[in-house]
Amino acid sequence: MTGIGVEAGAQAARSRALAVLRVRGRALGVAVLPAAAEVILLAGAATGHLVGPGWDAARWAVGVLAVLVLLATAGIALVVARARPAMTPTVPVAEESAPDLYRMVRDLAERLAVPAPSAIALTPDCDSWLEDRTHPAHGPPVRTGPGAADLPGEGRRPRRVPVAPVLVIGSPFLWWMRVGELRAVIAPVVAGTGPSAQPDIAAARRFVRGLDATLAVAATPRRGPLARGACAVLGRVARLLLGACREHAAQMERGVAAAAAERAQTVDYGLRIVAQEQVGLAYAGWDRLLTRVALPAWRMGRWPSRLDAGVVAALTELSRRDRLAEGFTSRLGERPACDLLEEPGSVDEATSLLAARLFHGGPAGPRADWAPVDWQSYPEEVVDRTWRADAARLHRVLDSLGPRPARHTAAPTLARILDHLTELTDPATGPTDPATGPMDPAGPAATAPGAALVPARIDADTDADTGLTAADDPDEDDDPGTERSALLAAGLSAEVAREENAVPRGATAAGQSPPCTLWDGGALPLVPLQPPRTARELLTDHITAMVCCAAVDTAGAVPALDWLDGPSLLLHGERAADLTPRVLSLIEEGDPGPLRDWLAAAGIRPEKPIRLV
Repeated sequence: MTGIGVEAGAQAARSRALAVLRVRGRALGVAVLPAAAEVILLAGAATGHLVGPGWDAARWAVGVLAVLVLLATAGIALVVARARPAMTPTVPVAEESAPDLYRMVRDLAERLAVPAPSAIALTPDCDSWLEDRTHPAHGPPVRTGPGAADLPGEGRRPRRVPVAPVLVIGSPFLWWMRVGELRAVIAPVVAGTGPSAQPDIAAARRFVRGLDATLAVAATPRRGPLARGACAVLGRVARLLLGACREHAAQMERGVAAAAAERAQTVDYGLRIVAQEQVGLAYAGWDRLLTRVALPAWRMGRWPSRLDAGVVAALTELSRRDRLAEGFTSRLGERPACDLLEEPGSVDEATSLLAARLFHGGPAGPRADWAPVDWQSYPEEVVDRTWRADAARLHRVLDSLGPRPARHTAAPTLARILDHLTELTDPATGPTDPATGPMDPAGPAATAPGAALVPARIDADTDADTGLTAADDPDEDDDPGTERSALLAAGLSAEVAREENAVPRGATAAGQSPPCTLWDGGALPLVPLQPPRTARELLTDHITAMVCCAAVDTAGAVPALDWLDGPSLLLHGERAADLTPRVLSLIEEGDPGPLRDWLAAAGIRPEKPIRLV
């Protein structure tokens, strides 16, 4: 039954590939119609049937049209054939650096009776696939076969054989999964090399990839009107052809996937269910590691150099906390798949740097403001520095809003922030600032410098504790912040935007922009992890950082790293997990009571100056 299923899937994929090629054939047929008409007209004149002034004019008109159409067709065909298809940014793994991994993949291909992948590469994502890199722009499209130099007449031009696609493996799989689990996960992927070697499927894929690359060429900005017109025609033709073969191409890929999955049923069937569970777990832990742990470091100009090793710690912690994951940690006694690499540390570092480029848009290599950080140094180099930098920015913005009240010295204190954001309502005078007395009914935005930065209302974005948006939460007000918090949040947003614009993105250590060899000049980051923080989120983060700095300097707290939640504060040996609601109460209502109570219970002295960077 398995052989019947594989054959059915392969036949379905081949029929769809032929449909794609028929679209190409029809397009060529339409392109040669004017030339065929011109041949008929010329043949009629030669035989004396189509003669006269009218037929002569028709021959000239159709001849000119045929020449123009053929020239345009040749140009479009050349662009489709030579346009560089998009290539996924990956970390190549040479066979010398992973002989065991290559041996396992080749044994798997031999068992599946399919060609082995030509190479292996890693991607900083939880996915695996085959990628065709035979285009001339990606490197040599063919390779020399064994013994080709000994063939007659082939002394200078050795026999050349087609190159199989590259196997791309998600690096989190390699570090978290055991060897048997990785083999079970990539078996359906490796099985896809069989359909890839089928000539019709390969030709259909080249045609679709060429059309997609042609659209990218047509979208390239051009200055001259002639170039813009040519690109418009090129893009219109490519979109028309892609629309005609899109459904056939999708069905072809489904047939290929079905045939590969059916063929892989015979390999490691017992491990497949367990391996699929590990795929879901790896995805969850990898996502949290990137968004909660790596992103704060990237924003500080540091990139964790062992992300894949960190995912093991994060997933182990997730397994410990999740009762459904009990027993997963017992797997750690088995051989991990990363042991198939000769130097997993260097590969992990290269993958971590690529992840920073893809998900954050960092430079291509280390430099003065873009340095690696190991996990042991993360609390001190990232967590503490992030808090100090945010606290310093908060006080700079507060200084720019107006003169400092006389009761505060030049030293930065948490009490100054609390007093500034506190609003008390007096029946006779209205809102009252405890530091300066009665407030102007128009609010500080009417008189303070930078009043133009005050938004009419703060955008209600996703709440950090509930995950609800303003549209989802019936208790969420359109303007959750007070006027003072709105002014401070607007100033922080402007300051953060200025700092980010001042940092060059995507530059190498030498300060030069790297050649766009992987992402074809696309904007970085290619896959942003999160949308930009809203003004309220920025203000919440900065006040929380100020509280953490005060806790470290006055109460003996220490910065720490939580593998699932990122930067955290250890207060008296326990993680402080109930701080955010009290900060939000200060921001949204101007009520410092809950936060002051928390500070008093923790032994934190807000009137003491803190150290800034």
